[in-house]
Amino acid sequence: MKNFQFFPPRLSAGTPDSLAIFLPAKVSAALILSGAFSTLSFAQTPSLSNLTVSAVLDGYYQSEDRLMTERAEGFGLGETELAFSASIDDMFFGKLTTVFESHNGESEVNIEEAFIQTMALPNGFTVRAGRFLSDIGYLNNQHLHSDAFTSRPSAYRAFLGGHYFDDGLRVSYIAPTDLYWTMGAEIFAGESLRAADETGEREFDSTGVYTAFTKIGGDLNIESSWQLGVSYLRNANGQLTPEAHEEEAGEDAHAHSASYTGKNTFVTDFVYKWAPNGNYKYQHLTLSAEYFRVSDFMVPELHEAFAEEEHDEEENSAKDYHQAWYVSGVYQFSPNWSAGLRYGQLDSQLQHEEHFDQQTLKETEFSVAWHNSHFSTVRVEFSHQSNIGFENAENDNVITLQYVMAMGAHNAHQF
Repeated sequence: MKNFQFFPPRLSAGTPDSLAIFLPAKVSAALILSGAFSTLSFAQTPSLSNLTVSAVLDGYYQSEDRLMTERAEGFGLGETELAFSASIDDMFFGKLTTVFESHNGESEVNIEEAFIQTMALPNGFTVRAGRFLSDIGYLNNQHLHSDAFTSRPSAYRAFLGGHYFDDGLRVSYIAPTDLYWTMGAEIFAGESLRAADETGEREFDSTGVYTAFTKIGGDLNIESSWQLGVSYLRNANGQLTPEAHEEEAGEDAHAHSASYTGKNTFVTDFVYKWAPNGNYKYQHLTLSAEYFRVSDFMVPELHEAFAEEEHDEEENSAKDYHQAWYVSGVYQFSPNWSAGLRYGQLDSQLQHEEHFDQQTLKETEFSVAWHNSHFSTVRVEFSHQSNIGFENAENDNVITLQYVMAMGAHNAHQF
């Protein structure tokens, strides 16, 4: 380290006079002792010397409510984040992220991340334990403040509660290949992905969610790169039972709970990035798309009962799956300005008494953002929603103003 260049490679245990031959004559004994104690302190308490503290301020004004979004009409706080992270020692890394936000006029404090992760396992393996963001899909392992739009696509809001974080364990592996290729498996408690339980008497599995994922990607040339991902989520507590009814849950569920659940969720995602001469500072383009399919949302006996009742009503026959997709393009055309366009569609089924109602939500979003630096963003977004089967259909055009400000050191964003 440059700050210690005047120290010799090895210090003897002799008197201060023996140190003087290695140091400038004007360095005082107090400075010598101060440096020595600092070095000893660094060696004994590494997590104190490299602790990283960061904060992200997210505020907004929104003209109207939007279906299943984290943000409500009027002024409010988005995910205002306070994070602490450090290398605990040569084997473990730790991180704690707390989130402050407003929901239905009330302030909330949540622990979004509190995990440890290995740093020295052999052969490309990594283990993470505690509370953390699942690595399914493309956007889910990224914090909301890094998004190019004010809200997540409807697929995430409907099936993952915006973004899915939970208490659990992950084992991942990076293969020693020319292309980037990672794969992993996770196990979670799954409380926020449980199906509706009107009676409050249903017994859920304490460990309810299991995931598997793989991502592969590489460079096409110096200017272009890509990544393809496939994920699977099995939810042991995601199926509706004859005693449970989901009426209105899709529209009024809490922002961090899934509005629609099922036993099996399949996700595919693709991302393409371009920057002239590989320099992302001045210009870059990001194209992304994801498709979600949530199947088996009814237990077999419930599915058979509805199939018998609706056998002669083809137009009302229930599909045993939900699906959603989106495509997105974000172009930063100068160091200080970027614009994004996203279109997505959600097709879902809502249980209502003795039948299922078909629901369709289509969203178009256009955003323009000004970045004074990498740490500050001011964004304006216009969104249009058209839907079938949702009660809150009158607020179809929404304008959102947002600021996102980062303070302190911050981890690099995902690809």
